[in-house]
Amino acid sequence: MTNEYVVAKEADVPVGGRMVVKVRKREIGIFNIGGKLYALPNVCVHQGGPLCRGAISGTLTSAAETDWKLEWVYEGEIVICPWHALEYNVTTGQCLAYPNRRLPTYEVQVKDGAIVLWM
Repeated sequence: MTNEYVVAKEADVPVGGRMVVKVRKREIGIFNIGGKLYALPNVCVHQGGPLCRGAISGTLTSAAETDWKLEWVYEGEIVICPWHALEYNVTTGQCLAYPNRRLPTYEVQVKDGAIVLWM
């Protein structure tokens, strides 16, 4: 069963910002990327580190399509675990180092000036 939780005011998470809230004994990171809100559990799959408190950045990638040249991508969409530097895409929950590992994401949006999370 999914429940609705008011977790903050819209102004508490400006564009490029984030905050960690506690809902049902779980810490959840709320991120504002380009005006859209995203929510992830505040736990790294590696050793349970406080993922959502890590640095926000982009990442380097290379592919055959670019002749294996390095390219900076996902600026402002990557959170880096402060314990061991595993990178996750905030918009999808995908762990970049381990393609078979993905964090759950939660629906989050603004309603009447309040940030509402469903989980």
